[in-house]
Amino acid sequence: MQGFLGSMAGRVFLALLAGIILAVAVTAFLSGLERKRAFSQMNESRVVERVAELVSLLDSVPAGARNGIVGDRRLMRGFFDVRWSADRRGPQDAALAAALRAQLGDDSKLAVIRVPDTQCPEFRRHDRDGHRFSDKPPGPRFRPECRAISLTLQDGTPFSFVMHTGMVPPPRMKLIRWQSPYLLFFAACVALLAYGVARMATGPIARLAQAAKALGEDFDQPPLDEGSGPAEVRRAAAAFNAMQARIRGHLHERTQMLAAISHDLQTPLTRLRLRLEKVSDEALRAKLIEDMTAMQDMVREGLELARSLDVPEAVQTLDLDALIGSVCADLADAGMDVTAEGRASVPVRANPTALRRCLSNVIENAVKYGGYARVRAQTQGGRARITVRDGGPGIPQGELEKVFEPFYRLEVSRSRETGGTGLGLPIARNIATRLGGTLTLRNHPQGGLEAELQLPVSG
Repeated sequence: MQGFLGSMAGRVFLALLAGIILAVAVTAFLSGLERKRAFSQMNESRVVERVAELVSLLDSVPAGARNGIVGDRRLMRGFFDVRWSADRRGPQDAALAAALRAQLGDDSKLAVIRVPDTQCPEFRRHDRDGHRFSDKPPGPRFRPECRAISLTLQDGTPFSFVMHTGMVPPPRMKLIRWQSPYLLFFAACVALLAYGVARMATGPIARLAQAAKALGEDFDQPPLDEGSGPAEVRRAAAAFNAMQARIRGHLHERTQMLAAISHDLQTPLTRLRLRLEKVSDEALRAKLIEDMTAMQDMVREGLELARSLDVPEAVQTLDLDALIGSVCADLADAGMDVTAEGRASVPVRANPTALRRCLSNVIENAVKYGGYARVRAQTQGGRARITVRDGGPGIPQGELEKVFEPFYRLEVSRSRETGGTGLGLPIARNIATRLGGTLTLRNHPQGGLEAELQLPVSG
């Protein structure tokens, strides 16, 4: 999960999820404000209408008949604490007072007082005849809200009463708790949508990254599909394919040039060696032939380096343990201190000549600079792992990668006896990369240098 959130897809997912949730929260907040405003306006209109009807009814009858109207429960539903006086005091509700004045006329004595919720009588529900049939409020999550209204009738009679003006909504946390199943379902839908969009948006980037990684291992990878996806993805695929073609062309030209130079040098070097045999001074002739041999070896290894960079040769399924045993036996017969142990017990797909050259270069390098080579084969993590450990002093940590550069040598004397040509390890790594594997070096904790070759296992 942590890896996904750290990826581009994870970041897009989180950004989309946060954006959608924020947009929904703002929309819900604004919708709630609008709903509250509309609800307040509706309550206010209803209150003004009922008060206007009551006042109009009281104004239309004689003063002596008004007590009968006030005592009629069917007419006075929602009204209570009725008084023929106007002596109430408390916080004013200016908005409702203005609405009543607009409906009833400019009454200078009209006042609307906010009644505390604790003093608002319990809401009662009645049938059409005024008989109470339920003591429960219309909703257990709401509480009644009341206002005390004082005014004067047309004949100047003061009149005061308290009435229910609406229902106060519950605290927000109770609403959230009540709607939690719906909120969870909504959050799950939003998360799925954001995840799908994130995958769709970052999928082409992931494919491009995979293609770039594969290109580093093999320049002859098939090109990306340029005919599907959005226009930007198609342009990126076309640019990547063009880059791959240019790199492959440059690499082929360099390989061909190096191979041609190495090959063409073989003939004049051979003729030169034949002529050196005619030198009468034996000591001089021996030194010249030694130098000539070194030059021929360098040319030959340069040609091998060019071949290791070229396109992969035909591969086949090989018995890795048998190949390792054969290489170690040949080198031991040549007088080298080489032993093999362990078994990988898995087949690999490789060119036998190239893989043999890779193993030989690594083992010979270990014997030359470390005195001996201990080769161990095993299978680890679905890959064949071959380690070659020597008995030398190791090399500085900062040089572990530099020794894979062509013609780079730790020994600065440039002597063939002590430093070689600096091409053995680069050739071995190029072959390992061509076969889809890796070749690395490390200083062993118990001393010596250890080379590790990992190869993919054949299906």
